[in-house]
Amino acid sequence: MGKITFIENDQTVHVAEFEAGSSVRQIAVDNAIPGIDGDCGGECACGTCHVIVSEGWFSKTGTLGGEEEQMLSMTPERTSTSRLGCQVVLTDEMDGMTVHLPEFQM
Repeated sequence: MGKITFIENDQTVHVAEFEAGSSVRQIAVDNAIPGIDGDCGGECACGTCHVIVSEGWFSKTGTLGGEEEQMLSMTPERTSTSRLGCQVVLTDEMDGMTVHLPEFQM
């Protein structure tokens, strides 16, 4: 079991446990983290699970695929470390990762 920290736009902190192989989106939804809607059910088709990964953790999240890039290109709050939570599969090495939530989801 690992832990991931979600920080809302108003700085409210939520810590959730995860098992390797789960997505950031799934952990957020399972733990009712405010600000992660995940409307498409994790199919990379809506952009409502946008997270901003803390700089030190971004390299561990893998590479952006074409569909994810397209969804993020429409997100006004996109940053250089933005990812869709449905596309980030958690590993044991991600224990302690922090992600920030944008003020608004698409």
